[in-house]
Order: sequence, then C-alpha cells, then structure tokens
Amino acid sequence: MAALRYWSAGESHGKALVAIVEGLPAGLEIDNEAIDAELRRRQGGYGRGGRQRIETDRVEILSGVWKNHTLGSPLTLQVVNKDYKLERMEDLPRPRPGHGDLAGAVKYLGSIRGILERASARETAVRVAAGALASQLLRQFGAEALGYVMELGGVVITPREGTLVEQRKWRDESELYTLNPEKDPELKKLVDETGKAGDTLGGIVEVRVEGLPFGLGSHAHWDRKLDGRLAQAVMSIQAIKGVEIGLGFEAARRVGSRVHDPIHYDPAQRGRPNLGYLRSTNHAGGLEAGMTNGQPLVVRAAKKPISTLRKSLDSINLDTKQPQPASYERSDVCALSAASVIVENVVAFEVASAMVEKFGGDSLEEMRARWKLFLEMAAER
Repeated sequence: MAALRYWSAGESHGKALVAIVEGLPAGLEIDNEAIDAELRRRQGGYGRGGRQRIETDRVEILSGVWKNHTLGSPLTLQVVNKDYKLERMEDLPRPRPGHGDLAGAVKYLGSIRGILERASARETAVRVAAGALASQLLRQFGAEALGYVMELGGVVITPREGTLVEQRKWRDESELYTLNPEKDPELKKLVDETGKAGDTLGGIVEVRVEGLPFGLGSHAHWDRKLDGRLAQAVMSIQAIKGVEIGLGFEAARRVGSRVHDPIHYDPAQRGRPNLGYLRSTNHAGGLEAGMTNGQPLVVRAAKKPISTLRKSLDSINLDTKQPQPASYERSDVCALSAASVIVENVVAFEVASAMVEKFGGDSLEEMRARWKLFLEMAAER
C-alpha cells in the first residue's frame, strides 16, 4: 500500500527546520513560490510578535527533485532560521504554565531550554511547507483546501457564503484571515487591548476541502478512518485543544432528524466528484464511517491563547522550589491567523496521504489513471 508521510526535525533557534517527505509520486511539478507564499501567510496575521520581523521563511528542496519534478524518492525540505542562536541561549529557571516546560524537564531529567526549543510552534514552518507541497498534488485531482478564522477571543465571525474563489479573496483581504474583512477593525482593537493588558487570545479556525472523491479513508480499520487521522494530525499542532468535523459537538445536542444529511440524486451531476449524489445539508462534514462521501470536508480546530504571557502567572524556581513569576520569552499576542494556515496545510497533507493510499502508484501518471478509472466505474455503478 502506497503511503505519503513526513517527519520534521529542528529547534526554534537552531540552524534550520527540516522535513523529509516520503511517498509523493514521480512526475509532480513543484512550484516553490506557492510553498513560500504559504510560509509568508503563516508569518502574517494581526497580533504576531517580533520573531516574524526577523525571519523571512523560504523553502529549500535539498533532495527528491530533478528539473522541478519529483523523482519518487524522499524530498528534503529545509527552512533556515535567521535567528539562529541556540548555543548562546541560557536555560529558563521557571517553567511557564501552559507550555511543556515542567512536564518535559521532568520527563527528560534535563533543561527547560531543551524542551521549549523543540515544542515551539516555530516547528510548524516545515509542516506548512510539507502541506503546501501536498496541496500541489491535490490540485492535480481538482481538490482545493481553504482555511480561515471563525472565532477570535469569543467573537464569532460567521463565514460569508460564496464560492471557494470568492472566499479565498475575502480571506486574503482580511488582516485576521477571516471571511469578513469588514470586521477587522473590531478584532484588531480586541487584539490591541489584550496585548496592552499583557494577555493573549485564542479562537477557532475552520478548513474546508472541496473536490474530493468518494471513499478516501476506510470503514474497516480504526487507524485508517480519515476522521480519526485528521483529528490526530490537527491535535498534534501546538496549542490546539479540540477538533470537530462537521457539526461536531453540536450534533450531540440535536435529535437525529436534525443531524443526518438526506440523500438525493441528480443525474446531470454524475460527472462531478459527488457522482450526482446531493445532500441538502453537510452536517457530517464530508465524512461518514471514516470515509469521504462526496461532500466538502469540513474540519474545525480550537486554539488556546498563547501560553507565554507578559503578565506572568505564578510558577516556581526549579532549583529552589520557591514561588516566582513564570519566565518570559518573546511571543505573540494572537497567532490565530497563523493557526488557520497551519491547520489548512496539515489537513491538506492528511487528505493527500489518503489520496495516495487509494490511488497511488510510482508516478503521477499512474495515479491519475487509477483515479479516472475509479470515477468511471463509480459513475456507472
């Protein structure tokens, strides 16, 4: 069974962050600028801190590509850290609540510095690069992902209805990466007031993936169910504390007739990814029994406020065990916009992995042939 996967390595203030991506078919043309554009979006968004003014993230592909096309061998992605200073940095004496400082220092019987450098969300730069690479594979099959902010600091921003192209335009016009740019002044004021108080903000982001075929994932094996794989991938992102698919927790508050999506059929749409099967609602979020069902995939993630506060919480000195305010490291007031980019690309990678699992071959040409054959057979069913 073909498998698309990746590993990451590197520390926040180390020389570089690296990801090794294995399983991309040969023959995929790579657009480095499209990857760099996602890295720039990850660094943007209102409420970011000083680190983003230091770094200018760009991807270097060190292996697995010849003349801008994948070879079928592992790709090595590198994002260099301009703010490399790890060897000159001191340890933190007081663990910060909400971080892995205390748990990691006890687990490894070592330093807080050794934990925070790897636990840092700086690591997500190469996860975004890997996801942006996977998105280029998805586009070969007519699938597109879009991530945006839905709620910030308790303020709900209802997504404006429109096509994926329209919504991407609105999202890119917003400094907060919402689908309602006109709400930016209100949200920016909230971020500013929170920052002045020495506090931080979190919120909820949503990712929608359109154009997916039926049958990605599995009903037969617990570890291949796509909803489970998506939840694990998204929950692995720093500061994400909850994941919903479709209605999510709201489904538990309704009766069944207001949860499940009625099925209709329109023969005129047989040639589309939905194969003509229509739903008047999409409460399932495009997944049933661990498999895509021809409807848009909808995933939401809840991000907690950033754990590093200028208004420090109580902590202790690990050496003396005496109470002291928590240590402070340079941080953001709100990184929710960046989180929407990270979640979008993590979801894109997991969906691309499921595509490779179902249709994969050694080359893109072989994979495309299998995809076309499946759609023809499914439409004739």
